[in-house]
Amino acid sequence: MADTLVLATRNAGKIADLQGLVDAEPALDGLRVRGVGEFSELDDVAETGVTFVENATLKAKYVTERLGLPAVADDSGLAVDVLGGCPGVFSARWAGTHGDDQANIDLLLAQTADVPVDKLIARFECSVVLAMPDGALHSATGTVEGRLTREQRGDNGFGYDPIFELPDGRTFAQYTREEKNAVSHRGQAFRALVPTIVRLFT
Repeated sequence: MADTLVLATRNAGKIADLQGLVDAEPALDGLRVRGVGEFSELDDVAETGVTFVENATLKAKYVTERLGLPAVADDSGLAVDVLGGCPGVFSARWAGTHGDDQANIDLLLAQTADVPVDKLIARFECSVVLAMPDGALHSATGTVEGRLTREQRGDNGFGYDPIFELPDGRTFAQYTREEKNAVSHRGQAFRALVPTIVRLFT
């Protein structure tokens, strides 16, 4: 099991993304990324932190303490300037129900209805934390700047992607998965963590 890195998610796409980054490093040959769904003894962790890094830390430490294996966890969300950085850690449940993407979008657009479009500056932020069995914690962050648009566009992605417009005029939901991974906040954070993984696992 020393060749295992647990990613605290049940999202197959995230697992594949991190495995792809690991596979691109010759020094990490043989390191397998496994999701928490492979471990029946693990429960989902309540995200009670007030920052992305706190939530990621809670999840990573829980997995490591239960399994005795290195674990990575991430937390991310949308921060809108005119809302003081909200929805932030509450992004997935902004409208009250976790994961109701359309309700979250509708509420966010209603809350900013009187704001001029050029003032709808926003960013996606992501924190990732690597927890080691010896108690050591390592973190990295990623940010992508953009703005809100009131016209939902695109069929790819999830969450606020259809109303998050990047400088090239497209929303994240109009990016292909490959294009999004190359510039996204989560992709940036994972890539920033890879050198630490190489150092600790080789």
